[in-house]
Amino acid sequence: MAKVTDDGTVIAIQANYYWVRLQNVTSEPLLCTRRTRLKKVGQKVMVGDQVRVELPPSLQLFIDGNDNGTKNRKVPLAAEGDLGAIAKVYPRRTVLERPPVANAEQICLVFSLADPPLEEWQLSRFLVQAEATGLEISLCLNKQDLVDETEVDHWGHRLGAWGYTPILLSVQNRWGLEKLQRKLTRRISLMAGPSGVGKSSLINLLVPGVEQQVKKVSGKLRKGRHTTRHVELFDLPDGGLLADTPGFNQPDLAVEPSQLINLFPEGRQRLQGRECFFKDCLHRGEPDCAVGQNWERYEHYLTFLEEVLARQSLEQQRETDTGLKTKTGSDGQEYDEPKLETKKYRRHSRRQEHQELQSYCEQTDLNSLQGNWDWE
Repeated sequence: MAKVTDDGTVIAIQANYYWVRLQNVTSEPLLCTRRTRLKKVGQKVMVGDQVRVELPPSLQLFIDGNDNGTKNRKVPLAAEGDLGAIAKVYPRRTVLERPPVANAEQICLVFSLADPPLEEWQLSRFLVQAEATGLEISLCLNKQDLVDETEVDHWGHRLGAWGYTPILLSVQNRWGLEKLQRKLTRRISLMAGPSGVGKSSLINLLVPGVEQQVKKVSGKLRKGRHTTRHVELFDLPDGGLLADTPGFNQPDLAVEPSQLINLFPEGRQRLQGRECFFKDCLHRGEPDCAVGQNWERYEHYLTFLEEVLARQSLEQQRETDTGLKTKTGSDGQEYDEPKLETKKYRRHSRRQEHQELQSYCEQTDLNSLQGNWDWE
């Protein structure tokens, strides 16, 4: 009997089990395992993956054999303890390592204008890290109701100079939600930002019925405590999926020094149609630098650049001292593996062997060898 399958999206991972939102068979997520053959070939499964699932027996009982049961047909939940099996992972359009999410299309950065107040260095760091993902960025400023119009205009003009147009929100008064909902419809989106700015409360409005724990803002430091501890995709009412990433206050800047300037919209704009005099220019005041220094976040750029250079130097020193190199897996976890000596384990090609033989013959005097030949 042929196995009945359906396609779906992985919305959550718990240990070695996967919750999959199927497209046609059931309206509720199905708990699945991963086929052993996927594990043998090293195929990992990430939140956001598009997968093919082999249905459990309790669901197959409801399948109509005429149309394979997967054409717009909804059936009850699988029986307790009855699991599906992920048999195939479709190619990913995008992959993020931190947080580990596949096929995301945009990232929504949520900050607050007050309580806690908006910190420009923290905001700049988040924006740079978001630019490094290559995803579309939507910047949301929450708690608009706690500041006056002058403060709102100030940040609007300032962020415009940075290259961003923020979406102004008030979760308390439900201001600006419709504009944000239009940006999220029919897309896989990530929501990130520092703790205490109202991400979980915002998700409660965007996804009715979701139970997200919301913690009060710490009065001592005026910074929220971390609330969300895992990555999970939630269904949006008008279509699309939204993930709330674990809150953190200082994202790492894991980028190449030469690419850092491209993570600033102001820097990209200054480099359009222009080139620096030096090909390896890092835009630190070198002669004839196309970027220049007369832009607001230039100090941010220099500080982040020093951090990136220090990180790179530390990693290089570590590889030299230990003979190991650090790599990041598809699940976002870093691990060490031995460094191989350059070209030591590389197999010579036939072409190279022929070239070496030809070179030997050209350099050898064949007449001097004739005396050693036995012609009889």
